[in-house]
Amino acid sequence: MEQNFLKHLLLLVQDGRCSVDSALEQLKHFPAETTTDACIDHHRSLRTGMPEVIYGASKSATQIISIAKALLPHTSPVLVTKVGEDKARTVRDELPTMVYHQAAEMLSAREIQPGSSDHAGTIAVICAGTSDMPIAEEAAVTAESLGNPIARIYDVGIAGIHRLLAHRPLFDKATAIIAVAGMEGALPGVIAGLVSCPVIGVPTSIGYGSSFGGIAALLSMLNSCAPGLAVVNINNGFGAACMAHAINLGRICPLPQK
Repeated sequence: MEQNFLKHLLLLVQDGRCSVDSALEQLKHFPAETTTDACIDHHRSLRTGMPEVIYGASKSATQIISIAKALLPHTSPVLVTKVGEDKARTVRDELPTMVYHQAAEMLSAREIQPGSSDHAGTIAVICAGTSDMPIAEEAAVTAESLGNPIARIYDVGIAGIHRLLAHRPLFDKATAIIAVAGMEGALPGVIAGLVSCPVIGVPTSIGYGSSFGGIAALLSMLNSCAPGLAVVNINNGFGAACMAHAINLGRICPLPQK
């Protein structure tokens, strides 16, 4: 349930253009709606500024369709993460307004257009290697769907650091940076040592045996000596995007300048 919708509804009631009974009918599923498989939190967007999002990995297409149908009339944007192409095709057969982002393995609908909210600036999404791109795209699509301007800088890992430094004018202007890396996970620490904005490190499960499915990258990022670096869980591009979105809206404020 969006703040603008509730304000509009209350104004209609105040002006006598909507009856109390009609308003109650529109609010009958607020703050939560129980479906066969879920309890939908329609109050989350009002409470936190971010809507409830469907984690699709362990859900059937039928479950995703049921939850999405409950969200679509009330929520912007509607997002489904970690959903494969076959499952997404089944969902889109029932809900054709949903868009499938293949690289990100996400479905979306009712995205917020950049510039329609009070975003402070651009979020840069940077990934070390091509194999890290699916997680970087999950972050980018999530942040874009929430209305943030995005700059993508991909395949700029530290094995050829000149590739990263060539883009420095772009990420110097970012309000927040999401840095995605597998292997040894060094990229976020390098970036955090070059910029003044917050950096959010996303370890991925990409790497050889001793990477332990991303644990090596996670520990490397957590132990970085560079200030201004925060770290989310392995392969959690969505979580990184939500944090960057909050930073970009000014909910997480920098220290005042003297």
